[in-house]
Amino acid sequence: MQDDLSNSVRQSDVMDAARAQAMQVALGQTPTLKAGDALPPFFHQLYFWTPQPPDALGRDGHPKVGGLIPDMGLARRMWAGGRLKFEAPLRLGADATRLSFCETATRKQGRTGPLAFVTLRHEVWQAGALCLSEWQDLVYREDPAPDAPRPVAAMAATDEDASEQVHFDATMLFRYSALTFNGHRIHYDQPYAKDVEGYDGLVVHGPLLAQHLMLMAERALGPLTQFSFRATAPLIHTEVATLCRKGRSFWVRGPDGRLCMQAEA
Repeated sequence: MQDDLSNSVRQSDVMDAARAQAMQVALGQTPTLKAGDALPPFFHQLYFWTPQPPDALGRDGHPKVGGLIPDMGLARRMWAGGRLKFEAPLRLGADATRLSFCETATRKQGRTGPLAFVTLRHEVWQAGALCLSEWQDLVYREDPAPDAPRPVAAMAATDEDASEQVHFDATMLFRYSALTFNGHRIHYDQPYAKDVEGYDGLVVHGPLLAQHLMLMAERALGPLTQFSFRATAPLIHTEVATLCRKGRSFWVRGPDGRLCMQAEA
């Protein structure tokens, strides 16, 4: 079925090598990328910014809903997961175009209150070819009540074949927010994160955890053709994460053993 382009958002950007190098440095890597190189998986998050003036932002720092994402009356946003299909390499130093569509938007009644589920689909094109298809799964919900019990997280597997630890701090979260133009205050405004959205501290970006897992997968398996991930529990910036791999399965384990993210490559 042909997409309705009247309900899409089209953006163009240059895959600037300097921005990709800045991401390498933020991740603790040597800045080796240059024009003509293939963009590492998920580094496209550095491009296609959607800056908005202050009066077009919601209380959480994200652009207000009501455009591509419909307003369903729920204030608290979470990136629940995503899926990617890598069709062809994106090349640094060249122009690229992204088309964005809202595939689904539904509101349901959950055990703890109303929930809204939104799936965005993005296509990234370069030199007339579709290079990447991405689906983003977002969840919107009400703010937690002060006396609401904390959800019990599932425990992560401990039978991995390989693992590595990753440390986060407020500077890392700030730099990732800046490089991806992510204004969500849970990643840099600790009073807001704790007092309004009910977290124990600054929240590590779900996409940042997914980025680490994708790079781990690429090191183990070679160039990726598909990757999917689902966030299951928040990780706080003071916690050490353990990245785990078993075959084509990957996951993030928190310091108390809880499962924070699971993925397949």
